[in-house]
Amino acid sequence: MSQKSADKILAYEQFLNETLREDLKKVLEARDEIHKQMSDYLQLKTVIERLQETKLTDDVLKTQIDMGNNFYVEAKVPDASRICVAVGYGFFVEFTLDEAVKFIDKKNKRLTERSNNLTNDAAKIKANIRLVLEGLREMQHLPSSSPKPFRDIF
Repeated sequence: MSQKSADKILAYEQFLNETLREDLKKVLEARDEIHKQMSDYLQLKTVIERLQETKLTDDVLKTQIDMGNNFYVEAKVPDASRICVAVGYGFFVEFTLDEAVKFIDKKNKRLTERSNNLTNDAAKIKANIRLVLEGLREMQHLPSSSPKPFRDIF
């Protein structure tokens, strides 16, 4: 193998490890964050629906609030007919329960679209990784790592 080939192989390996794999890691982390947000919104929607079913919005609501690290504090909510919802960028909006459910449905639809786009991006990056690996295999004259084709038994 010539020095020029060795340099090319090294450059492709560096591109693979420092660029493609890091991009894939970032895309998958962003998708995981979106899935966490979707989970939080769906959990909030379930709580709102339970409040509406039990009609506890008119009475004083006693609940426990997680302050973090599974440390709970008892709380009394005098008016549970309205709720503050995080809408993004650190902003909260006060909604009625019905408005909050509508907002959550729209937000989850948008988050699902973003998650699907990130999944497609991850698939493209994985395809590029596979392409670079196959190119490296050919440049180094290594045997194919793909499974052998099936033989016809008839």
